[in-house]
Amino acid sequence: MDASPVPHLRRRLLLPLCTMLFLCLYMFYSCAGSCSPSAPAQPGVLSQLLLRPEPRLQAEETGSISSFYNGSGSKKLPQAIIIGVKKGGTRALLEFLRVHPDIRAVGAEPHFFDRNYDRGLDWYRELMPRTLDGQITMEKTPSYFVTKEAPARIAAMSKDAKLIVVVRDPVTRVISDYTQTLSKRPDIPTFESLTFKNRTTGLIDISWSAIQIGIYAKHLENWLQYFPMSQILFVSGERLITDPAGELGRVQDFLGLKRIITDKHFYFNKTKGFPCLKKAEGSSKPHCLGKTKGRTHPNIDPEVVQRLREFYRPFNMKFYQMTGHDFGWD
Repeated sequence: MDASPVPHLRRRLLLPLCTMLFLCLYMFYSCAGSCSPSAPAQPGVLSQLLLRPEPRLQAEETGSISSFYNGSGSKKLPQAIIIGVKKGGTRALLEFLRVHPDIRAVGAEPHFFDRNYDRGLDWYRELMPRTLDGQITMEKTPSYFVTKEAPARIAAMSKDAKLIVVVRDPVTRVISDYTQTLSKRPDIPTFESLTFKNRTTGLIDISWSAIQIGIYAKHLENWLQYFPMSQILFVSGERLITDPAGELGRVQDFLGLKRIITDKHFYFNKTKGFPCLKKAEGSSKPHCLGKTKGRTHPNIDPEVVQRLREFYRPFNMKFYQMTGHDFGWD
């Protein structure tokens, strides 16, 4: 008598049934995190195994891909602002900081707290780059430091904002300021005629804005009415040239960030006379500041320079006392 066909039939059906079961289980686990309407999207189990993230990238790799974040995250008001000073080295500092993967900064100067405040915070926020959790939004506008209304306005936005001021020898700074103006308006009066109210008596004309900017102690008093000194970092414009990694280390500490920007990110350009980046943000090529930076200063009468040093000395001394730091300008 022939054997029952049932066991044979079972064997023939077993393989396709097992295959279907495996496919069903795969689809179930893959959809578990992403197909449920009440749960946030999560990759499936198999996808998690296949897409497991690689170990944390090295500093230069994360810096080079930081531009990837342009299209992700959300726009936030800045947590840190470079508020001054003009011709102190603010552009160099901003470009150096943008190498850090946890810093996202506006390239152009928004001038919100001095010229565009009536446009409102929503307008200001829209200017900011998108950031992910843990990243810091930054901007720089050097004229904020000397704008009387700026401290109160920034404090109204955020009393926890961290402020960075790049300061430079006031005498060198005013000559640099004049050099920039001269490049745009060759018909302006001579440096000497702008510096003095009376050349014979040597009385300095403090109504000239380029002179006023360098009276750092006066402007700092205004900021200290709204922010404690612990929220203000003063960066040396001179050391930003001679030791960029050292100054950038202080800035990264101040911002609560890991020291990723180091000596290996810089090289000294002898032609320009200041340090440049070996790799700029989002690029694998060296990057130096443009031709508008590092202009050759005109020759100024040594007696005029000496008179300016005497004028600024008491203000410098007061500034050293206020900040607890001697910048060595005398």
